[in-house]
Amino acid sequence: MSDEPQPQHDNQGWAPREPGLGTGQGPGQGPGQGQAPPGAPGGKQQKQKRKRTGWRRILPTWRMVLGTFITVILLLIGLFALGYYLVKIPSANAAATKQSNVYLYADGSQLARDGEVNRENVTLAQISKDTQHAVLAAEDRDFYTESAVDPKAMIRAAWNTVTGKGRQSGSTITQQYVKNYYLGQEQTVSRKVKEFFISIKLDREKSKDDILEGYLNTSYFGRNAYGVQAAAQAYYGVDATDLTAGQGAYLAALLNAPSEYDVIAHPENRPAAVARWNYVLDGMVKKKWLGAADRAAVRFPAPKEAKGSAGMSGQRGYLVQAVKDYLTSNKILDEDTLATGGYRITTTLQKPKQDAFVEAVNDQVMDNLDKENRKVDTYVRAGGVAIDPATGKVVAMYGGIDYTQQYVNNATRRDYQVGSTFKPFVLASAVQNDSQTQDGRTITPNTVYDGTDKRPVEGWNGGGYAPENEDGVSYGDITVRTATDKSVNSVYAQMAVDVGPEKVRQTAIGLGLPSGTPDLTATPSIALGPATASVLDMAEAYATLANHGRHGTYTLVEKITDGGENVRLPKQETKQVISREAADTTTSVLQSVVDGGTGTAAQAANRPSAGKTGTAEEDQAAWFAGYTPDLATVVSVMGQDPDTGAHKSLYGALGEARINGGGYPAQIWAQFTKAALAGTEASDFDLRLQPGAEEQELPTDEPGTEPPATGGQDTGGTTTGGSQTPSPTESQTQGQTNGGTTTTTGGTTTDGGATDGGTTTDGGTTTDGGTTTGDTTDGGTTTDGGTADGGTDTGGTDLGTIAGAGPLNRPDTRKP
Repeated sequence: MSDEPQPQHDNQGWAPREPGLGTGQGPGQGPGQGQAPPGAPGGKQQKQKRKRTGWRRILPTWRMVLGTFITVILLLIGLFALGYYLVKIPSANAAATKQSNVYLYADGSQLARDGEVNRENVTLAQISKDTQHAVLAAEDRDFYTESAVDPKAMIRAAWNTVTGKGRQSGSTITQQYVKNYYLGQEQTVSRKVKEFFISIKLDREKSKDDILEGYLNTSYFGRNAYGVQAAAQAYYGVDATDLTAGQGAYLAALLNAPSEYDVIAHPENRPAAVARWNYVLDGMVKKKWLGAADRAAVRFPAPKEAKGSAGMSGQRGYLVQAVKDYLTSNKILDEDTLATGGYRITTTLQKPKQDAFVEAVNDQVMDNLDKENRKVDTYVRAGGVAIDPATGKVVAMYGGIDYTQQYVNNATRRDYQVGSTFKPFVLASAVQNDSQTQDGRTITPNTVYDGTDKRPVEGWNGGGYAPENEDGVSYGDITVRTATDKSVNSVYAQMAVDVGPEKVRQTAIGLGLPSGTPDLTATPSIALGPATASVLDMAEAYATLANHGRHGTYTLVEKITDGGENVRLPKQETKQVISREAADTTTSVLQSVVDGGTGTAAQAANRPSAGKTGTAEEDQAAWFAGYTPDLATVVSVMGQDPDTGAHKSLYGALGEARINGGGYPAQIWAQFTKAALAGTEASDFDLRLQPGAEEQELPTDEPGTEPPATGGQDTGGTTTGGSQTPSPTESQTQGQTNGGTTTTTGGTTTDGGATDGGTTTDGGTTTDGGTTTGDTTDGGTTTDGGTADGGTDTGGTDLGTIAGAGPLNRPDTRKP
């Protein structure tokens, strides 16, 4: 073997070392020296601290996480202990001694003051077990076994408050009782914190029965009823101890939305109220508080008609309730908060206009009722709303005969069909969407349609539909303008199909009808007005037409203060929902309805006016919806049984065979509008029309066909809702315009408007033959001289009406 050193290989694992290295002994070695370097055979490895590099440097260590967690827990425990020590159970809050809300007219004069508290405290033993269980099923099913607070629900509610998502309650009954009795209804974090600690303390100091009793005596049930005893009397006229399971479940359902679920005040919300009622009963079965067989036998117990308090007599109660509904539906104040009182609310209602509305209804209708000799006269009700189109402010509202006699506001209820007042929305939608007829003609006011009675609509795949014209009258070829004057169902049902029923529906919603309006369905029948929108809804929609297609949600409130502090109101914004041409073209056609169609009674307002008449099935309601450039107003006369609240026909009311939109509703509209605008300068409509809207499109007569004998205008006598047979003298006298000469371009000039009792028709042509008779029909039908829809004929000849083609050379206030 060679004496030379051998080369070192990687896998040999050894290397030369210094003498004594690794033994702890060696030359010059001091204390702590002599340890072998890492990796040296026989040596001890020296531990090194690994440094965090890269993205790991930004992550906390587990020690930091644990330390932070423990610190937070200790801090929360400390805060809880501090809060529990500092927060005391206070005395009863202001809700127990409720303050008044003051309601003011726009000029600052007082409209009404509420604040009379309807409350009678009872013991838990005086409340039926079914009602107790119903409330628990509705609000807190685990009340007797759970803790006083629900932290998870509280965090959710607090988060919704902070982020502005609105009110969402997940509170226990204990927390709700604390809020009702000890605190206020404001939705703030500080109030929630106090509620949390007081609830815990209260749960330790009072029994569950005591808390439930307190909750049932302080909760608000609507109808100004505080506590279950007051509610039992207000809704069913019984004591709380006598409430059945069905009645108790309904009262429990009211806690979720007191006024909204009142099926008498808001019949349109009945489905939602019944659904909540069923939820409560099902919960009672689930908790074994009610047997399944007993549950199946329960029927919805309709509450009794409500009566307003004496301090809310006349129109005051209707106006106050409408303002409350506006505040709660727009989430300005919730119902519980508003009920605590202390608010000063300035409305948009103008007292002179409000008084004028009441006077018009009394003069035209109420003072002429004979309730002793005509039972049907006891059914007559009226509702009305007037809106400033430029601002969306409600300036007047007529709610009913008297709030103390009839609780339901006729201006805001949604349970009567709007009838033919819906038809303008179909025309507006046609112009807005550049719609065409089935044979490709653009729909304008002069487009000719087939007005034959019971003509099946074309182009609809949803099943056969052939609507009947009023009194079964067939018109043959007729223009859209004249079909609107006469309210021809067959024309408008076909137009709805041509436009598309869903497009018509969306146009109506855009104009102002709520999307949830009952019976607002996308079918051809939508054109005939089966929808049950309120008078207020329709006024908002017609105000949009008056405002050239710009829609702004109505407002009833100008200002609210709470202890001198202003309550924030939503900003009023408008937007163009349909084109100006669509709105203005519709207005021009509705001017024709007033000038010579079914709405001639509206001429008594002495203002440039546009409007439409309408009648519900079986004459249960008659409508006139109209506007001037400055004021949009809708009036409805309705039939309702005063005892049961059931809808009733108005045949024979006020001594008339029919009650139609062109009669009493138009007369109320005219008197009110004239008075409301008195002292202001009359302004003309400034209209921008659809191309072709001014042109006259004459129908071509085919062999074997004859156009209607007249233009559909009755030139003799005045009709107010029934058939008429004018005398020759009446025909001669009322056939004149301004007592003088009627001249028409392209027609015959006649002196006085009549010859030998003849009627001037068809562009001024005089036909001899004496007087004509004809039945008044709803929907604008005129047969052989009859006036349609109860319209009042003012005696003037239609200046050049051509059968089926619309008026020629009528004095025109419309501007292109």
